[in-house]
Amino acid sequence: MKSSFSLVYLLLVLVFFSHITWAVKGNLLCKQTDIGEIRPHSVTITEFGAVGDGVTLNTKAFQNAIFYLNSFADKGGAKLFVPAGRWLTGSFDLISHLTLWLDKDAVILGSMNSDDWPVVDPLPSYGRGRELPGGRHRSLIYGRNLTDVIITGDNGTIDGQGSVWWNWFRRKTLNYTRPHLVELMNSTGVVISNLTFLNSPFWTIHPVYCSHVIVQNVTILAPLDSPNTDGIDPDSSDDVCIEDCYISTGDDLISIKSGWDEYGISFARPSRNIIIRRLTGHNRNSSGIAIGSEMSGGVSEVYAENIYFFNSSTGFILKTARGRGGYVRNIYISNVTLVGVDTAIFFNSNFSQHPDEFYDPNALPVIERITFKDVIGDNIKVAGLLKGIEGDSFRHICLLNITLDVTTKSPWNCSNIQGYSTLVSPETCEPLKESIYPKHYSDCYLLPNHLRSSARHLAKETFPDIRS
Repeated sequence: MKSSFSLVYLLLVLVFFSHITWAVKGNLLCKQTDIGEIRPHSVTITEFGAVGDGVTLNTKAFQNAIFYLNSFADKGGAKLFVPAGRWLTGSFDLISHLTLWLDKDAVILGSMNSDDWPVVDPLPSYGRGRELPGGRHRSLIYGRNLTDVIITGDNGTIDGQGSVWWNWFRRKTLNYTRPHLVELMNSTGVVISNLTFLNSPFWTIHPVYCSHVIVQNVTILAPLDSPNTDGIDPDSSDDVCIEDCYISTGDDLISIKSGWDEYGISFARPSRNIIIRRLTGHNRNSSGIAIGSEMSGGVSEVYAENIYFFNSSTGFILKTARGRGGYVRNIYISNVTLVGVDTAIFFNSNFSQHPDEFYDPNALPVIERITFKDVIGDNIKVAGLLKGIEGDSFRHICLLNITLDVTTKSPWNCSNIQGYSTLVSPETCEPLKESIYPKHYSDCYLLPNHLRSSARHLAKETFPDIRS
């Protein structure tokens, strides 16, 4: 009778789990933002002499328009309207309480002259440019220390024209790290929505040291062989919502970061409370969702659901190494569909690029409480490559209700990993074979104890003659 009760209990627990993902974090649900909220002051970029012919450089027009609108920042804010046309520009700054609105057929084009992208100081949590020592080129659309910034429109386009930067990178002729397409620093109340982003020189959307960021309904595209063209990279940022996005680029679709080695450890600003929902995309050589490899300030409370990746190298990857320090904990990934993905789950603990020789090789990352639930996959080469660090095992890795159609004979490869699994096919590696049920719910993130007791109570009520 005990085995009968166990089966019933297990099934009831799974029913409970199917309803709890976002109830548990209801206070962090992405809120719909009224991007159509009327700013009391509005101007059109043509009022400042801009010409939308794709040839005339309009950097001064953007700068002058935003300088003028700054006088309304304390009067309810302002809106800069970009009408249909092809508006070539270099880097320009945003201001607080601003809406940058692109009309349906508006295209902001990044200049292909590197002089139009000024060089700025490296991020303090990186200590240097990510690619080269020293400074870095400023993003095309840039802002720092801002509040209430909206970049949106009627599905207009921002095109970084990054091919020239990719060629300079490949030829090793750059003096500074390539620019992002959009970067907001030390800002709060950021909304980016209803736009298409093309051909970023480097990472596409990069909120760094930010709070309360929403990225909704965006399309991000770059050639599959374009170098390091990440889609959305929350970096040392908190309360970030990413939803209803389609991304196809040359690198990670989403990569959560928090600083690099000793600089990230010292700066000590984590990325936390990040929600990713209804994300679709693919790439050739990287992952759908990545954490790291720059994670030295810590990453925690990441929730991803309703994910669809296809024709990609990796579904989910955690990248770290000796010398990173920091932590990755409390990660919950659920309701994932993978099709034609080489590796479903990859923990890479040998991602050993370092900013300089001053990193501490004894700074070991703490990796714990990562849950994958409700994952299905078709035409998957490898279910999991889960590699912890010798002497620094990754703990409480939990796999629940995962079914993968794997085409290789060795679906799992694990080392220096500890965790649990239930209802996983193909069968997991030895370090994860111990069942989540009935003893280890509390070890698995977002599989809380009260559900176990509730399920047991329901099972007893439903089957009163069964004893545990």
